[in-house]
Amino acid sequence: MKLTAAAAAAAATAGMVVAMRKRRHAREAAPEPDIIHDFKPWPSIAQHLATTGPRTYFRPTFLGMEQLDTSSPALYVGNHTLYALLDVPLLMEHLIHERGLYLRPLGDRGHFDYPGWKQFLLKIGVVPANPENCDKLMEAGESVLVYPGGAREVWHHKDENYTLVWKKRLGFVRQAAKHGYDIIPFASLGADECYTILADGDDFRHSRPVQKALKVLGVPHLFRDGEAVPPLVRGLGPTLAPRPQALYFSFGERISTVGIDVTDESQLWAMREKVAAAIYRQLDELRAYREQDRERNWGKWRKRYAG
Repeated sequence: MKLTAAAAAAAATAGMVVAMRKRRHAREAAPEPDIIHDFKPWPSIAQHLATTGPRTYFRPTFLGMEQLDTSSPALYVGNHTLYALLDVPLLMEHLIHERGLYLRPLGDRGHFDYPGWKQFLLKIGVVPANPENCDKLMEAGESVLVYPGGAREVWHHKDENYTLVWKKRLGFVRQAAKHGYDIIPFASLGADECYTILADGDDFRHSRPVQKALKVLGVPHLFRDGEAVPPLVRGLGPTLAPRPQALYFSFGERISTVGIDVTDESQLWAMREKVAAAIYRQLDELRAYREQDRERNWGKWRKRYAG
């Protein structure tokens, strides 16, 4: 009996191993899911519940919603704030909850170097930023979210709050014009004041101990000569908790790209500057609105600790 039981157990174990191997081989042989077409948005209510805490803490205000035309897909272009984790989820949640619009963000390639973070981003609809993926999104009629400043603008320096660090990038204009997409400029205000930058990419780039440590670790390429270095910050008091700044967003009018010659850089530059000017104008309007809102609606706790 003992031998029979042992044999049965061994057979069962072997069967489980064989089954596991078959499932693994099936997964390896199966084609990778199409991150563009196979994506299924999270339900609106799930996103709304998931952002309850941040919405309560940052109390976001959205201006320009009455003029926001979501009847056809567009390329949404805005300013990247420090760390980009405080305002972007609230922006996306508001649009899907209020308008049923799920934006597909184009993410900097650095995000996809880390397996766990990569899978999370793919699950919420973020797509690696490159012309091919943008083509696929626009051919599928998706509304696309892009921050032309990328990682460099997220990890901005001490004197760069609300500064568009777009370098010489024209790709977002070229893609919009290529597919006949309107551009909707938008602005985000508040997140840059949630932290004080103590040391930025320039400080790290010029630090010999830091450079030696990166060489020892063998990862200097990941920091792109200081461009992709997260700044050292301080938030609420001496902690890393963000200050309770109220966040403000605004949306501008659609800007048509019809008639732009995608091979003419002068036309692309002119459109880029038009979009940048619209964002800066909205930032100025949000600052003016915030000053009035601070006096009328900010509580004593927020006034004291938001700074």
